[in-house]
Amino acid sequence: MNGLRVIPTWSHGQERLYVALTDGRNIAWYDREAARVNLLSEDRRDDVLEALGPFLTGPVVVGPPPVPTPAELARLSLHPDDDLAPNRPGEALLVALDRDPGPAGRIRPDPRRRALEAEQLVGEALDRLDGADWHALHSIPLPGGDRVHHLAIGPAGLFAVHTLYARKQRVRVADPLVAVGRRGPQPLLRRVRADADRASYALTAEVRPVLAVVSPTRLDLTTPPREVRVLTDTDLNTLSRQGGVLKPADVEALHAIARDRTTWTRV
Repeated sequence: MNGLRVIPTWSHGQERLYVALTDGRNIAWYDREAARVNLLSEDRRDDVLEALGPFLTGPVVVGPPPVPTPAELARLSLHPDDDLAPNRPGEALLVALDRDPGPAGRIRPDPRRRALEAEQLVGEALDRLDGADWHALHSIPLPGGDRVHHLAIGPAGLFAVHTLYARKQRVRVADPLVAVGRRGPQPLLRRVRADADRASYALTAEVRPVLAVVSPTRLDLTTPPREVRVLTDTDLNTLSRQGGVLKPADVEALHAIARDRTTWTRV
């Protein structure tokens, strides 16, 4: 026996096993998901591996903890109230509906619920890009009560995505006007460009505007919109197929900046 104790812990759904001295001080930990044993001191390397022996599930990397990147340090220093990463798609609408559900038994559907459905569908599609080294942030608040519905950050660049509910309706786009069903056209593309411009200013990086149209029966582009990509919610995965613009370190750094609420307070 080498006098070391192995103490299992759980954090954010992940298991980590700490190796502690008899006085309670930790000298190593085993991250099973990363297959890595992090040593705070090389002096007890053999003892640590002996203590962890029954718990190791395969080959592991053994060494000192990796040095955190600037992006990781920025994330770790964020106050929880300023971290936008936990925002759900449609977060602002969810909060508004919770505070004021609206009158019961109304004949017409609450337009906020339709908008929420659209943001949730688009948000889920963007979240699925995570496996391709992408990050998605949702419902980013801007001064004046506006917000960016979604911000996608990945190798192909940054995209401010505005959602439009159009289930079972025809959508006609004639820059800058967008018409849904029988409703009159609205200059929606001006809003989409403005959101991307504000995001570019906040992040000091090019952010391209995207209009995501949810579940239309037909999407007609009378004239190709200037700068704005118009996609249906089922075509959002095409964003990840574009050529690489950002390196992985740039993606992580921009995500760390964008998730900080204070980044957006002066745009």
